[in-house]
Amino acid sequence: MSYAEGTEVPVERSKAEIEHILDRYGADGFGYLVEGDRAVVIFSAGGRKIRFTLPLPEIAEVAKTPTGRNRKPGVVDEARRSEIRRRWRALCLSIKAKLEVVECGISEFEEEFMPYIIMPNGKTVAEQIRPQIAEAYESKKVSRLLLTAE
Repeated sequence: MSYAEGTEVPVERSKAEIEHILDRYGADGFGYLVEGDRAVVIFSAGGRKIRFTLPLPEIAEVAKTPTGRNRKPGVVDEARRSEIRRRWRALCLSIKAKLEVVECGISEFEEEFMPYIIMPNGKTVAEQIRPQIAEAYESKKVSRLLLTAE
């Protein structure tokens, strides 16, 4: 069973909770946007700009039950809305957990949020480094950038 499966918590409440959590932990900016098949949450904290991209489920992802049976059209729409609510709850939990770990001194801000830090070119660290990691594993050679990151 996935976290928050079957949640009835509205998306708006999850967004408000994320904003409250960010405010509580000292973030100095917050915004979100829903665009097509994704939602984006952006905030400033720890002297960095952070971006989480939340993929929203397509109809095909929820058209079948977990056992593989086809859902009726009205049920598909509700299954999609339910999955969207679940994903927002999971994102809320993730952000809260990361900030709490930093607050408790278990980890540093950059360690927890590194993949989501927006670099000056507009890409996140993950968007920049993921292709290099894949290339290193495919070629079995580590790039200079990965070697110098100590």
